[in-house]
Amino acid sequence: MKYLHTMVRVTDIEASKRFYCDGLGLREVRRSENTAGRYTLVFLAAPGDEDAQVELTYNWDSEVYTGGRNFGHLAYLVDDIYALCQHLMNMGVTINRPPRDGHMAFVRSPDGISVELIQNGTLEPTEPWLSMPNTGKW
Repeated sequence: MKYLHTMVRVTDIEASKRFYCDGLGLREVRRSENTAGRYTLVFLAAPGDEDAQVELTYNWDSEVYTGGRNFGHLAYLVDDIYALCQHLMNMGVTINRPPRDGHMAFVRSPDGISVELIQNGTLEPTEPWLSMPNTGKW
């Protein structure tokens, strides 16, 4: 058995790519459009880990998606959780569960998908993260 990908439905490909690519650092590895099925698939992967992919599914016909958290969450091992969280905050992303412990944080995509960030190792707890409260759901 081999892990292939996790699919999440998105309402705006560009907003989602901004979050996943510009924010988290994933790269688009392939894309396909199905005119008969009226959807676009965009596959993303972390650099150097192209086997573990996120499939963004964009259905061309308008549809409201709720409960983005009901499948669980995506999780990524990161080299510097503080730098990545600061980068995401600079982009306007809310850090729902800050990395107070120097090890774990949660953020959400534009479609409400919960993303866990896990520090490779553990960094020394430091401000402003140490005293930053949780915000919203994670």
